[in-house]
Amino acid sequence: MVVDLAGKTTIADAMVVATGTSQRHLDTMAEKLVERLKAAGYKGVVAEGVGESSWVLIDAFDVIVHLFRAETRELYAIEKLWSVAPPAREQRVALGAD
Repeated sequence: MVVDLAGKTTIADAMVVATGTSQRHLDTMAEKLVERLKAAGYKGVVAEGVGESSWVLIDAFDVIVHLFRAETRELYAIEKLWSVAPPAREQRVALGAD
């Protein structure tokens, strides 16, 4: 699933959320994605959580990639959280920052 983050945060323009079937599957997905990003010229791309968790995070600059095991994805449901988040300006106003 791709979640449009434009106007909701300044950390990225989009978030990709995907599900792997096992730890090995998550690790392989992360490894291949990092390889392809590096081949495309992106430098400094690192996968966090490889080999040790049911959630792998890849910061690909304007896109944040979350790779989950099914049960972890269901537990956190981050795509639902971000899909209902108010735009970043509304968040700043609510906090008294604007």
